[in-house]
Amino acid sequence: MIAKETIDLLKKKIDEAEAIVVGGASGMSAAAGFKFYYQRDDVFRMIAGSLEDKYGFHSHFDAFYCRKTTRGEHWAMILRSTRYQYECYTGEPYQDLAELLAGKNYYIATTNQDAQFFRTFPDEKITRIQGDSRYFQCGVPCHDAIYYNKEQVFELCRHIENDALPDELIPRCPRCGSEMEPWVRGYTFLEGAYYQKEMKRYRDFLQTCVHKNTLFLELGVGMMTPMFIKEPFMNMVYQWPRATYVTINPQHAIVPQEIAKKSIAIQDDIAVTLKQLLGKPTDGVASLNATEVFNPSRVY
Repeated sequence: MIAKETIDLLKKKIDEAEAIVVGGASGMSAAAGFKFYYQRDDVFRMIAGSLEDKYGFHSHFDAFYCRKTTRGEHWAMILRSTRYQYECYTGEPYQDLAELLAGKNYYIATTNQDAQFFRTFPDEKITRIQGDSRYFQCGVPCHDAIYYNKEQVFELCRHIENDALPDELIPRCPRCGSEMEPWVRGYTFLEGAYYQKEMKRYRDFLQTCVHKNTLFLELGVGMMTPMFIKEPFMNMVYQWPRATYVTINPQHAIVPQEIAKKSIAIQDDIAVTLKQLLGKPTDGVASLNATEVFNPSRVY
């Protein structure tokens, strides 16, 4: 539990802010209970099937980057995890954040690819810096288009056999015939017109905030890709005269000395913190133990 004085201060900052820029990353989804990315839970076991024992990985991260799987096995896990993202519940921290920001001038930048933010916030308020698993793109890519994949994912899941998608059913580009890829950041990630439109919307919002009382609210941003949210937030707070930086993270609530007087760091559970900010009971919240969820040998 976070001290009442800290919660009161943060609530005051939120209430007084003329603009709020939210940076949401994987820690937000972990706080919502989506831990299969990092640990061996029931969802991971569903995604991996027999491939866990076959290749020795024990989390979705390790499975996704395993170089030993066949293309069919790799696609079987992509399809199962994407179907789960369509079917799963909406994380309570996302619902609480929406309640907290209701009626306020805000924008959300996220590195998450699970589309949870889209369940509780308008599309035009969100920029996906690292893509979205609900879309496929050409793996080359040979052209500037992404494809919403829900119908295809559910259909292909029906054809998975022995934890592998038959090679002839692996999604192919409709133009060049190359293998498709999820529209998520990687070596072939498409930063085309769709992506640039969202980035421009984000930059345009930031331009309106330079001289305002702006709160940068960072939720669950780790050290795997600090260049997308964490470092820009810190730099803008350093340069903007009226900006405040808030980081809520059970692992990496880090504040540089240069902006320490303009910052609030909460190294605690995001789900619990949001409940406290709303004045809601926290007794029923399943607390996130970072030392149990995250593998200390990995950077998240």
